[in-house]
Amino acid sequence: MTAPACPSPRPFAAAKNGLLQPGMVVGLYGGSFDPPHAGHRHVALTAQKRLGLDAVWWLVAPHNPLKTHVPGELQARVEAISALIPEPGHVVSTIEDRLGTRYTIDIIRYLTDRFPGVRFVWIMGADSLGSFHRWGEWREIAARVPICVIARGGMPLKWRLGRAARTLAPYRVAASQARTLVRRGAPGWTYITAPLHAEASSDLRRGL
Repeated sequence: MTAPACPSPRPFAAAKNGLLQPGMVVGLYGGSFDPPHAGHRHVALTAQKRLGLDAVWWLVAPHNPLKTHVPGELQARVEAISALIPEPGHVVSTIEDRLGTRYTIDIIRYLTDRFPGVRFVWIMGADSLGSFHRWGEWREIAARVPICVIARGGMPLKWRLGRAARTLAPYRVAASQARTLVRRGAPGWTYITAPLHAEASSDLRRGL
């Protein structure tokens, strides 16, 4: 799937205390978060700790083009994330909606071009690694920002052997060297295993 050109962005504010300063190391954690749950919190906190991030931006997607499920109301999900993770350094952003795009690459292009003094890293759960090759311009994403993958429940071995993981294998950084990932820059990625959370948004929607 090819991402179309991003339209001219409307002015936006990430959220309270979401200012970006040169020299900061910021994790970008995107998803529908419908609803946000302990697994999402686990991914964000683990990445923040293991990479030594100054901040984690939760990028709430109005809709995921790879999913048929229509997510809940955007503002309700924003408020739910804020309640889930009140820790300092976690910023909830609706930049995707404000830019008028559905594609991760548009957000990354915008942020890296506008804030060249900030070092960004993309954060994802191991389940997203398995479908990463289906994302619009996924190779450019990997070329622009390093990627941190946090293991979760399910079948992590299968995810680690997917097309994207095989393609990017030469650029993998050992988990023990995760704090060097951002300094090394892109392309580069690491796969971090931490105590797993198998909780899934789909299960929560079904009331399980």
